[in-house]
Amino acid sequence: MPPINADPKGADVTSPIRTIERLPRWAILLLVAIIARAATFGNPIVHVDESFYFVTARSMLNGALPYVDIWDRKPIGLFLLYTPAAAFGLPLGIWAYQLMALGSAVATALMIARLADRAGWRRGALAAAVAYIAWLDLLEGQGGQAPVFYNLLMVAAAALIASSDRDHDPANRLRRGLGAMALVGIALQIKYSVVFEGLFFGLWWLWRERMRRRHAVPMLAGGALLAVVALIPTALAWGYYQAIGRGTAFAYANFASIAARQADPMLEQLGNLFKIVLITSPLFAAAVLTFLRGDRSGIRGWLFAWLAAAVFGLLAFGSWFDHYALPVLVPLCICAAGFADDPRRSPQITAIVLLIAFLGGEATVIIKRLNRGGPAQFARVVGAIGRGRGCLYVYSGDPMLYPMSGRCRLSPYVFPSHLGRKRERGAIGVDQQGEIERILALRPAVVVLRTPYFGERSELRALVIARMAKDYHLKAQVPLGRDSMSVFELKSGRYGD
Repeated sequence: MPPINADPKGADVTSPIRTIERLPRWAILLLVAIIARAATFGNPIVHVDESFYFVTARSMLNGALPYVDIWDRKPIGLFLLYTPAAAFGLPLGIWAYQLMALGSAVATALMIARLADRAGWRRGALAAAVAYIAWLDLLEGQGGQAPVFYNLLMVAAAALIASSDRDHDPANRLRRGLGAMALVGIALQIKYSVVFEGLFFGLWWLWRERMRRRHAVPMLAGGALLAVVALIPTALAWGYYQAIGRGTAFAYANFASIAARQADPMLEQLGNLFKIVLITSPLFAAAVLTFLRGDRSGIRGWLFAWLAAAVFGLLAFGSWFDHYALPVLVPLCICAAGFADDPRRSPQITAIVLLIAFLGGEATVIIKRLNRGGPAQFARVVGAIGRGRGCLYVYSGDPMLYPMSGRCRLSPYVFPSHLGRKRERGAIGVDQQGEIERILALRPAVVVLRTPYFGERSELRALVIARMAKDYHLKAQVPLGRDSMSVFELKSGRYGD
């Protein structure tokens, strides 16, 4: 009787699986990530956020100053991160930032596997790393969202903290702690939301030093040094703006405007949170089972505490859009590795869950591309705008239309929803209606409007439509995914340059 893993001709059908298992981890994860992200490559409108990061980086290369010439509330490090890709121009720059994101996702997955190994969950380490890549697609991490990049910094910081746990030399522990907080400081200049995980790392370091019965003075001095190191990148950015006389603009955009932004309706926020819980529930179930049935001392206890800190950071910020959960994925996938490590029942369950998640992620990416549009449709919108003299005003749509069309802009507010969304009223440093009226008074040559969106100030759309009826004609109406893009052209007279 032939073995069960052989076909009638005697060929071993498990040989492809064994071949894959013999590959190094990085090769497996790279292959998985390429397949998972293939549908996004070369698409300039994967998500409006990363389109804007790219546009801002391009503007910086052309001399624009963030928070002054082009406005947003993200830290400047995020835009600096995009500048190498933006330097390639279009369309190569799109491929460049997407390859950067691919590399970051794979490197983060590798670090997840290493920390799972260190926790004693070696058999579940690769599954945890694959899960991270699969769940990125399910939570808007299929492109270059900020957490795709800063997750790598945070998991590297976590690895430094974990590696010092068994080091008996206080100087070595301090050096590793300083290295970890330096990485946290850089991550803070990509997205301020890492502050909670950064605080956890620092407080854990202090608690661990206290448990080693170190004297209070050197322990607190070390803790203060860690805090200073974490704040250095932000202090340098603020100091630069102070030196050029733009410190107030920096402080408002980076800090005050965040507090001034209005909250979305609570039912909408709870709906977003429910969606996150639903998507991540298999991973949380695996992590909870690991917690309940396993050893929670040492590094394992620390990993669960890190997960709690990451969840707290998610809950604290509100709104709860899908990509807000991306930072939670790192400690969550590591803790879920403990379930996959069980050699009795877990391998089969893990394989099924990973397959469903991977296929679900692929379907999600493809559906979002169909809903948002792809390169061919976007090129038709750009073609309708046309090139030439006169500026462009994208009242609602993708900011990538500015560099793709080559037309100038008339406002620092390039991200359309800053001027059109309800929650941004009173939180961007200018009156929304006043800025829209100022832009239209400059008579842009072309104005673009997408179909109405949820959360838009309808009275501002009505204002723009009224001006279009008076001074513009509808040049084209182009489908873009499930949206329709209306391209209006100035009828006659001088326009803004």
